[in-house]
Amino acid sequence: MTDHPSATQGKPRRAAIAAWIGSALEYYDFFIYGTAAALVFNKIFFPAYDPATGTLLSLASFGVGYLARPIGAFALGHIGDAFGRKRVLVFTVLLMGVSTVLVGCLPTYQQIGLAAPALLVTLRLLQGFSAAGEQAGANSMSLEHAPQRRRAYYTSFTLSGTQAGQILATAVFLPVAALPQEQLLSWGWRVPFWLSGIVVVAGLVIRRSLDETPVFVQEATEAKRAKTPLAPLFRDHWAGVLRVIVASVISAVSTIFTVYALSYAVNTVGLAKAPVLWVGVLANIVALAAIPLWARLADRIGRKPVFIGGSLGCAVLMFAYLWSLSLGNWPLIFTTGILLFGVVYSATNGIWPAFYGEMFPAKVRLSGMAIGTQIGFALAGFSPSIAEAIGTGSDGWIAVALFTAGLCLLNVLAVASGRETHLVPTEELGLRRERVGAGV
Repeated sequence: MTDHPSATQGKPRRAAIAAWIGSALEYYDFFIYGTAAALVFNKIFFPAYDPATGTLLSLASFGVGYLARPIGAFALGHIGDAFGRKRVLVFTVLLMGVSTVLVGCLPTYQQIGLAAPALLVTLRLLQGFSAAGEQAGANSMSLEHAPQRRRAYYTSFTLSGTQAGQILATAVFLPVAALPQEQLLSWGWRVPFWLSGIVVVAGLVIRRSLDETPVFVQEATEAKRAKTPLAPLFRDHWAGVLRVIVASVISAVSTIFTVYALSYAVNTVGLAKAPVLWVGVLANIVALAAIPLWARLADRIGRKPVFIGGSLGCAVLMFAYLWSLSLGNWPLIFTTGILLFGVVYSATNGIWPAFYGEMFPAKVRLSGMAIGTQIGFALAGFSPSIAEAIGTGSDGWIAVALFTAGLCLLNVLAVASGRETHLVPTEELGLRRERVGAGV
């Protein structure tokens, strides 16, 4: 079996590196909001409420960004499949950068009252709209440029970039969180948002230099593109979309680890902010190495065994991590946190870009991935708010761990019901007459 022509014509390494850098920049923006929501926003945008309610509203504002994701998925998915992946990638990085800089410029509740949280939520919605097309666009670009026997490896660069963005977001907040409380609440929290102005320039330069994928160009040349990609998507590939929606709730592991666990550790248990933030930094550094390794394994043995193993591991290790936080045992916190988020969760992150994308043919791939993942991510995006509501008190972590385990099991059922696709030629992915072992 020979590689697909995209392997030689599409410059797969360049596409993968561009996806990595663009995702790192974009998700830096997305994650600094989550960190600020856990540590700061309850005090400056929702101070009129008691501390518990203010924290809940602050975390809910983080989840609001996920409401715009399904809308963005429909709009940007249509544009990407009808007019090209490159247009989507340029637009998303521009919108994310601008909206994030504006968050750092917002007046507080004490300055303009209820208008402050209203503006905050509006900008968060714009962030969510942008993020809806980011990963699906980058994944489609990488998958369609990649050699067919290394699709998981090359598409995993998008998620490695996401982890790098989270490292940058957390690392920037480390010195900011160490500021005296008055300085932190007055100007310190704004600095990470202002720094994202780099995204606008760097992201545009990187992504404007990309070539469109050979698969998309071939379809355009042969007039195969559907003018309304959503119609054939829901007519012929609705099962794939549904499977991706259910499987994508595994992302709740990330939001609970990143947002809820931080809030629980600092606001409920009373642990210092900096060490908890360092858990995230170190776990993400480990993930940078783990994600491509898991992807290489999936290229050898298949997507499903790696994906399912990672999901089951997350269900177990979330208990261990939250328990260690409740004890305040730092060696145990660092060990379980790195194992959970750096190693085991990376198995799911390393696989889903290829596994989801391989369920669909090129003409509806970006739409299928964007709509499926963003609806699933939207459901998972409110998991920190749900966790905050059900996990009250020092022993509340038990209910949160059970809730997370239930979402992991939903992912396992969805992935197990799919077909293995790692040996299917790229040009046959998602087709009804594809070989045994193909996707939906």
